[in-house]
Amino acid sequence: MQLAIFDLDNTLLGGDSDYLWGQHLMEKGAVSRARFEEDNQRFMRDYEAGRLDIDTFLQFALKPLADTPYETLCEWRREFIESHIRPRILPAARALVEDHRSRGHGLMIITATNRFITEPIAELFNIPVLLATEPEFSNGAFTGRHRGVPTFREGKITALQQWLDDEGRMMEAMHFYSDSQNDLPLLAHVDHPVAVDPDPVLAAAARERGWPVMTLRDGEAPRALT
Repeated sequence: MQLAIFDLDNTLLGGDSDYLWGQHLMEKGAVSRARFEEDNQRFMRDYEAGRLDIDTFLQFALKPLADTPYETLCEWRREFIESHIRPRILPAARALVEDHRSRGHGLMIITATNRFITEPIAELFNIPVLLATEPEFSNGAFTGRHRGVPTFREGKITALQQWLDDEGRMMEAMHFYSDSQNDLPLLAHVDHPVAVDPDPVLAAAARERGWPVMTLRDGEAPRALT
């Protein structure tokens, strides 16, 4: 079997779900708008520049989960999916996923964004395997910490290999689609790397290494970029 692996934020989605969740928390009054927005934007700039400290970011991102009752979080998440995520699902991204599905390929999303936010998004795409940063949950509530290695940069390779080992699978070939320089380690690891609407660093790396480049933001189907 071949495996098609997709980054989520700014790849299958026309936006970043982690950042948008922060916007939603501000809308709900769950966090101080002035301070949270400043930090949220700073972490986003660090991510885009390839210098994000993932542990510091997760302390910031997971704290609101620990500060809010689980039932309330679930209700906010339902609203978040409808208001912030469904409108940002790219038709061409759906077409790309369905093309791989029609060819009998396994489907996986691998994302640094935590599982609480991303699990319902994977369900919207009907993608059965989600590898995401795991927020720690104990006694009916989130703790504000994460479990295991975050699925970020080289951590995506670690999580993928652990999944393959646990499943006892040897893939004939693996495809990976991403927009971000932060995914260069996994892109270099797979058989078929594809840069999707790439940031400048990834775009330059793709040109240098001869990787395909495509856009999912122009119409109903993926389109190759030259």
